[in-house]
Amino acid sequence: MSPQFYDKYFEDYFSKLSLSQLPQSQPLREIHFIKYPTSNAAGTVIFKIHHSIGDGYSLVGALLSCLQRADNPSLPLTLPSVQPRVDTSGDHGTIFKTVPKIFSLLFYTVSDFLGSLMKSSLVEDDLSPIRSGDIGIEFRPIALASMTFSLGQIKQIKATLGVTINDVITGAIFLGTRLYMQEMSKGSSNHSNCTALVLLNTRMFRSYQSIKEMVKPKAESPWGNHFAFLHVQLPELVASTELNPIEFVRKSQQIIKRKRSSWAVHLTAAFVETVKKLKGHEVAAQCIHKTLLNASVLITNMIGPVEKMCLANHPIKDMFFVLAGNPQSLTITIVSYMDNLRVTVGAEKGFVDVQKLKSCIEEAFQMILKSAAGEIQQMK
Repeated sequence: MSPQFYDKYFEDYFSKLSLSQLPQSQPLREIHFIKYPTSNAAGTVIFKIHHSIGDGYSLVGALLSCLQRADNPSLPLTLPSVQPRVDTSGDHGTIFKTVPKIFSLLFYTVSDFLGSLMKSSLVEDDLSPIRSGDIGIEFRPIALASMTFSLGQIKQIKATLGVTINDVITGAIFLGTRLYMQEMSKGSSNHSNCTALVLLNTRMFRSYQSIKEMVKPKAESPWGNHFAFLHVQLPELVASTELNPIEFVRKSQQIIKRKRSSWAVHLTAAFVETVKKLKGHEVAAQCIHKTLLNASVLITNMIGPVEKMCLANHPIKDMFFVLAGNPQSLTITIVSYMDNLRVTVGAEKGFVDVQKLKSCIEEAFQMILKSAAGEIQQMK
């Protein structure tokens, strides 16, 4: 059969696989081998793993321990360098700088924490082209669409705007999502209240650890689920004649940077952990379910190796991951691998047009890239 036929077969198979429950009588994991060529690869391997076993950090760490470098299996896989955020404002020692920062930190921590609790329990996002608000979305099939961006181009934008790689790709996703909403609703969703839940790893991430290291008592990066939600409001889309893609990226960066600078994320994680200890796992799961249900989109990312990998001497061309079974109409995952960044859209089938959303995100990225190139020309 043609690659196009197998593309459709793979999409249908993946959609059905995302709906099927893992049998309780066996370990909560499966490996599926699809030995048919699609337009993307000669074959596909799917790891289906229940989230209760561990979060992305744990599972990717386990996966990487099964893989080798394609160029030299005796050498370890390496990851892109992770540089901590550095405050370059200066004057840290003066009381006139320190005291206002402390009060600002406390204010935003309380504000963000209470706001997070409100959004997790009482306040729902508006219904929009990316949020149906229906009950039982987690039991509906999902549609997939993937796109690949060059890390080289992303780094060009990063250097020009003085932001991070995450800021660039998040800005492109936010802008593309707003463009999609505008197109699907003819502009009526420009000012819709839309929240993105950004999943953050609460470990001190430097590199993935082996399973042996993660399961040690008092491990620095322990196995399990150690994450928290960051509620980020999607910037509103102004009239197309006034749209400045770079300002959209900077606005997204300001929102995320300001929220990450407070302690609210750690308080939220501690709150869920306290609920789990006092009320049990089911009550904690209900809190997480309600948090997901009230938001419009879930965004999560992982860091992959810079070298090409192989599995049992089979070279791996690309990889991506998807979250299934969450009560949202839209989930976006990001993973880096070699010189590219893979963005995958998983959406409620029949409600979100994933191909249209994909084209809007790709258009948004090109708009940002073009505007950044224009700024370089102006500086010259």
